[in-house]
Amino acid sequence: MRRQWWLVLGLVGLIWLFVSLQPILTPFFISMILAYLGDPLADRLEARGLSRRLSVSLVFLLLSVILLLALLLLVPVLGRQLGQLIESLPAMLNWVQATVVPWIQSLTGQDFSTDIDALRQALMSNWKETGTFAATLLAQVSRSGLAVVAWIGNLALIPVVTFYLLLDWDRLTAKLHGSLPRQWEPAAVHLARECDEVLSAFLRGQLIVMLCLGIIYALGLTVLGLRFALLIGLLSGLVSIVPYLGVIVGISVAGIVAIFQFDSWLPLLGVGAVFAVGQLVESLVLQPKLLGDKIGLHPVAVIFAVLAGGQLFGFTGVLLALPVAAVIMVVLRYLHEHYKNSTLYDAHGTERQDEEAS
Repeated sequence: MRRQWWLVLGLVGLIWLFVSLQPILTPFFISMILAYLGDPLADRLEARGLSRRLSVSLVFLLLSVILLLALLLLVPVLGRQLGQLIESLPAMLNWVQATVVPWIQSLTGQDFSTDIDALRQALMSNWKETGTFAATLLAQVSRSGLAVVAWIGNLALIPVVTFYLLLDWDRLTAKLHGSLPRQWEPAAVHLARECDEVLSAFLRGQLIVMLCLGIIYALGLTVLGLRFALLIGLLSGLVSIVPYLGVIVGISVAGIVAIFQFDSWLPLLGVGAVFAVGQLVESLVLQPKLLGDKIGLHPVAVIFAVLAGGQLFGFTGVLLALPVAAVIMVVLRYLHEHYKNSTLYDAHGTERQDEEAS
């Protein structure tokens, strides 16, 4: 009993330490995720005869090139499209008030013009204060020079920590395995393998699915000639981490932009076709090949995990919400199996199994 209390106190201490160090832990958690994603590739290169350091250097170089290309190619385009979208918001609200609201009123008999007009006036009044807000933000940043330096320092830590974690990943996992209490070792190894399957399927597989969907949506909307195609496509692929949410968000935003841009309902057919193709590719190719049935996280659980992580631990909590939820799911499944085989669930069934075994 005393040993169990020590374990509880140790767990409470770890949680307290995590909360206390949360502001500086973000770059380390990002580095852990990157190292976890890159370790299988490094192991494959090492199996082909390369040294661990050379394998890690090649993987690190590959990750750096991908990140650099994304920054150089995507960020300027996305920033430009986001700025254009923000500039178009007042005109889009005017169009909604003049075209969509009367149509909705004719169907429902409700008057929404006052609410839309209030929203448009609020947007226009804040629009004029954008310069003042930017100046205030710049002054605040200049006064908080140490905070900016700390933020840049944390960002610069990510590649350094990622390299050393990736270099010693197998050694760290082996030491952790060797430090497990022998009586817990079989169950811990079993849980660790299941957690690794779920996390690898989720992190690697889901990231590839999101990227592929974002590319399909962006290319399809670009072929249609839709404005902000890249921004809408990548946003839809990003939020597709929650099943069906990417389609709902993408069709809604792309449909509004299409009607506003072309002043016709026909482009909606093209928008629907683009997202239908994306869904078919995801259902028939991406999900079976990359994910299968390994994850098992319900969409509601995904939404709750992200919101709870953000509420409790900020950006770090959002970053770790889904991996932690996947691990908790594996542990709960393991406990549920033991519960179904326990006397608490079915005392008579357990007695019968003992009699048959004897």
